[in-house]
Amino acid sequence: MRIRTTLIVALIALFGFGSSLSAQKIASIDMERIMSSITEYQDAQEQLDQLTAKWQQEINQEYDVIKGMYNKYQAEQVLLTEEQRAQREEEIIAKEKAVQGKQRDRFGPEGSLFQRRQELVKPIQDAIYEAVEQYATTRGYDFIFDRAGSAGIIFANDTYDKTDDILRALKN
Repeated sequence: MRIRTTLIVALIALFGFGSSLSAQKIASIDMERIMSSITEYQDAQEQLDQLTAKWQQEINQEYDVIKGMYNKYQAEQVLLTEEQRAQREEEIIAKEKAVQGKQRDRFGPEGSLFQRRQELVKPIQDAIYEAVEQYATTRGYDFIFDRAGSAGIIFANDTYDKTDDILRALKN
C-alpha cells in the first residue's frame, strides 16, 4: 500500500512538473568541452595521469616480485619440508596482501589519487559551477543540463525543488 501511495505521489509530481515545463527556461552545456579548454585542468589531468602511471608501474613491479617468489616456490616445492612450504606460502600471501593494500591506498575510493584529484581538479570544477550558476541566474535559466557527461542537472532554480513536498506526502 505504501509503495502504491509513493508511486501515485511521484507520478502526480512528475505530471505537475511536466505541465509547467513549457514556461521554464532550460539550457545545456558541454562540461567536457569547457573543462578541456581550461589550461589548468589540462595540466592537472596530465599530473594525475603521470602519477597514475608511476604508481601503477610500481605496483606491477611488486606483482612481478610476487610472481617470481611463487615460481621459485613451485620449482623448489618438492625439496622443501612441510614447515618450509607453509612458511613460503605465508610469505607469498603476506606480500600479495601488502601490495593489494598499497593498491587500495593509492587507487581506492578515498585513496591518494582521489585526494590528489580533489586538490587539483575540484577548485577548477567549483569555479566552473559558480560561473554556470551565475550565468543561469543573470539570464533567468531555471535548469542547465550537462549533455556531455553523467552529471545531469548542473544548475536548478530552487523554486522547482519539490523534495520537501514528496517527503511530506510520504509521511501521510
